[in-house]
Amino acid sequence: MATPVDTEVAVIGAGPAGLMAAEVVARGGARVTIYDAMPSAGRKFLMAGRGGLNLTHSEPLPPFLARYGEAAARLSSAVDAFPPSALREWSEKLGQPTFVGSSGRVFPEAFKASPLLRAWLQRLDAMGVQLKLRHRWTGWDSEGRVLFQTPDGLQSVTASATVLALGGASWPRLGSDGGWSGVLAQRGVAIAPLRPANCGFAVAWSDVFKARFAGQPLKTIQLTFGSHSIRGEAVLTRDGIEGGAIYALSAALRDEIAASGQATLRVSLRPDLDRDRLVRRLSEPRGKQSFSTFLRKAAGLSPVGTGLLQEVAMASGVSLSAMSPEAVAALINHVEIVLTRASALEKSISTAGGISFDELDEDYMLRRLPGVFAAGEMLDWEAPTGGYLLQASFATGAAAGRGVLKLLGK
Repeated sequence: MATPVDTEVAVIGAGPAGLMAAEVVARGGARVTIYDAMPSAGRKFLMAGRGGLNLTHSEPLPPFLARYGEAAARLSSAVDAFPPSALREWSEKLGQPTFVGSSGRVFPEAFKASPLLRAWLQRLDAMGVQLKLRHRWTGWDSEGRVLFQTPDGLQSVTASATVLALGGASWPRLGSDGGWSGVLAQRGVAIAPLRPANCGFAVAWSDVFKARFAGQPLKTIQLTFGSHSIRGEAVLTRDGIEGGAIYALSAALRDEIAASGQATLRVSLRPDLDRDRLVRRLSEPRGKQSFSTFLRKAAGLSPVGTGLLQEVAMASGVSLSAMSPEAVAALINHVEIVLTRASALEKSISTAGGISFDELDEDYMLRRLPGVFAAGEMLDWEAPTGGYLLQASFATGAAAGRGVLKLLGK
């Protein structure tokens, strides 16, 4: 083992939560070193920005906090202390002003993550924060020193405080593989099982259907499961269904599958057309039109929408074209799809489960491990897409950073 090195504060994980914790601690006057297993910082953050970096959301705090479900009360103090307005101001001070999109989501004007991350790392460097890459955290030695596996072998680090910000277990190739759970469990830290969140689901499509329609979007639809309903879009895959509207319902769907073995999702293909209007349109003479053309003109169905109707009808042993106008109208806005499993954890956008909040004190320090703090997605919370994931990661990172300063008396 290499000669032990010293740092005042070790932050493990160079994602949003870790970088924010490091900034808060450094601004408070402590000496900080960030460690990350990957060759570069913020890899999942950069991935999140590929389609436009959704930093946060503009809705008022009460409904905003409600998006965190059972964890809302636990996260409220952190988000209150670093709310969406503070995150937007922080981004602007890094030279990346933000704007509110039509959906209420907040994006940097550059619409991507790389300029923000680059400016952030430059600021941290100017503050004296060191960044040590290719350092994979493996736990602690018998003297309480933090251990890292590096290209040069095992390295031990003495720190007055440590912040764990290692992420969940989705997209492990970007650095968050959930390997920390075993290390902490051995120390007696209670950890809720890691589960997929904001994920797709498996459906047993016929070979003909998936060969023709895999990758096709269902637009302007309404999805309903139990008391939950949302409008948006979904994408059919060879193995099932995914997309924004699916992600919004994924927690309830996942939990139902875990409890019952499957979940039945209801799809409304034309939610703005009631049954009576559809019946009138579908009762008009078809003439020489193909049935698909007739449905496109009379009901406004896309080819993939018609294909989905045919898939469901065939599974019931019925020909769609032989159904009455009343039956087709009913089916259009009540297509039932049976989901059999959630997508694999490593393919999910985010992770549910993690360190129980009961293991943390009010400063985000682990009660069983004095001097060790935790933040970000490795905590037991989940949220839909829309800016809520990043907001809580930033906010809990800032909370852990303030906790470190309090511990150090700074």
